[in-house]
Amino acid sequence: MFLSFSWMIISYICVLLAVAFFTLLERKGLGYIQFRKGPNKVGLFGLIQPLADALKLFLKEENNLYNSNKMPYYAAPILSLILSLSLWSLYWTDYSLWYFKLGVLFFLCVSALNVYGTMIAGWASNSKYSLLGALRAVAQTISYEVTLFLVLLSSISLSATLSFMKISSQQIMHWNFILMIPLASMWLTICIAETNRAPFDFAEGESELVSGFNIEYGSGSFALLFLAEYASILFMSMITTILFLGMGDTWMVTNFLFWLKVTAISFLFIWVRGSFPRLRYDLLMKLTWLSFLPVSLLILIWNLSIKFILTLTLVS
Repeated sequence: MFLSFSWMIISYICVLLAVAFFTLLERKGLGYIQFRKGPNKVGLFGLIQPLADALKLFLKEENNLYNSNKMPYYAAPILSLILSLSLWSLYWTDYSLWYFKLGVLFFLCVSALNVYGTMIAGWASNSKYSLLGALRAVAQTISYEVTLFLVLLSSISLSATLSFMKISSQQIMHWNFILMIPLASMWLTICIAETNRAPFDFAEGESELVSGFNIEYGSGSFALLFLAEYASILFMSMITTILFLGMGDTWMVTNFLFWLKVTAISFLFIWVRGSFPRLRYDLLMKLTWLSFLPVSLLILIWNLSIKFILTLTLVS
């Protein structure tokens, strides 16, 4: 029990370290995309830059807003980070404290709660810019969660299980990505919108909202919101790999290839940010309600009908 609990704490620390160095990868990647160097002064090739940035953030003076609602204002970043880290309990190891047989349901429940952290942060700041950014984020997240649920149903209909471990183990012979390329493309776009990343970063529209819902946050509070956002990006990359690129068994080589695929999917978030400008907000909503929703419904009906016909054939 103590070993499992210690392993859980170590895994959360590893996630936070992965977030730190993912930010370095993003700054380096965006730098080379824009024909410039990224951070390269602190440490060898700038490797210690994320740790220096984290130290600077946590040592800065905390904002003291007289008009803010104190308790929700300080609780929102903590809530966002806790929800993001709790999702990582779905990744199974030999030392896991628990194992989710219905991991898909747990993922949907916790990811639906993520919007509350953003909403409370925007409302509790008592700033019109942060409130407007929070409203944008809530509308965007709830809209894309509908399509995310339908795409997820279409994917798990092939595996006939709600366990992420079984979904990945059934892709030893072939990946789901090969069978469902349009669905995988839709899923990746939805993941970018769910994590409020460019070109769907309307919650942090610098041109009109000046950083949006987190504009009144600084120091450690901003760092917690930052960690929660990037932990969600890495987790969605892992879920994408499990659903469409498989994991297979738990051998060391297979785990290395699995995390290599997760890193590649994570880099796609950076690549998209450096390649596309921000969309208009009405086009963002039309994309999910008028394009993704009808297509995902048709694919779901098609998958279920094929599954039903195959079941009748096997029974007969």
